[in-house]
Amino acid sequence: MPFDAAQTRYDSMHYNRVGKSGLKLPGVSLGLWNNFGTDRPLDTQRAILRRAFDLGVIHFDLANNYGPPAGSAESNFGLVYGSDLKPYRDELIISTKAGYDMWPGPYGEWGSRKYMLASLDQSLTRMGLDYVDIFYSHRPDPNTPIEETMGALATAVQSGRALYVGVSNYNPDETRAAAAALAVHNIPLAIHQPRYNMFDRHIEDGLFPVLDEIGSGAIVFSPLAQGLLTDRYIDGTIPADSRAAEGRWINSSTITDDYLARVRALNHIANERGESLAQLALHWVLRQPQVASALIGASSVAQLENNIGALAKPALTVDEIAAIEPFAVDGTSLR
Repeated sequence: MPFDAAQTRYDSMHYNRVGKSGLKLPGVSLGLWNNFGTDRPLDTQRAILRRAFDLGVIHFDLANNYGPPAGSAESNFGLVYGSDLKPYRDELIISTKAGYDMWPGPYGEWGSRKYMLASLDQSLTRMGLDYVDIFYSHRPDPNTPIEETMGALATAVQSGRALYVGVSNYNPDETRAAAAALAVHNIPLAIHQPRYNMFDRHIEDGLFPVLDEIGSGAIVFSPLAQGLLTDRYIDGTIPADSRAAEGRWINSSTITDDYLARVRALNHIANERGESLAQLALHWVLRQPQVASALIGASSVAQLENNIGALAKPALTVDEIAAIEPFAVDGTSLR
């Protein structure tokens, strides 16, 4: 059945400006990292993408290596885009990244000009796009001058293959250097995508002031700590279909007594607010003024709707943030 987007899609979603740019993102964006590969039914993926757009989620975040296998998330997104979302291209913000291993040989990963631009061209082909809205350097390359990597991002903009550029997984000094390298080409570093959640607070050690200094904003990934900041493991058991059972990113050793004590206390705070633990975790990352959006994954429409539902709840109060603080302990989770 042809997709006819909901006329109400902009009625309730709030859009936040990214740094000093003209880019605006929904408070919650959809990441296609781990649920859009060939191991998941395409019809489920289509349902999630359609529902996200109907709810005002206009930003879909991808990378060359998302799947599994690598490249398949972009290919699957391209199928749904071509059949359902293409008429709405001018409303969408679609991003991709390059930096991790994609093909054999010395130019299959990292940050060389050759790799970055070849990867972007491959991503555009897989997704059936003429351009992406945001193109990221997915990780810093210790062996390639940052001027070369940023020069490749600049070329992506100058050639019409990207509208904005960003970095992911860069520390504060690397972020400042990236912005300076792009400034030579009169192109701003619009956005940074770091990992950030209650159990991984490393970016609080200097990144936010740098973003203010260079005029960039942030969209954070893993705000739910791979599901650790949900009620998935709160009773101490590991569901057979969970990420901890799968063992790729977290495993049973992550579900420690300290983790359970903290997540149960956080869940109590969430219940007092009349929301889920996942919704509380999203509110917590969005309390930072530099954070324009939180990237969520979704394996079902119901999960998507629950997470987006956080935006209908009031922002955290000063007292609530203080109550959360003793349990939002950096290092609680491994990733």
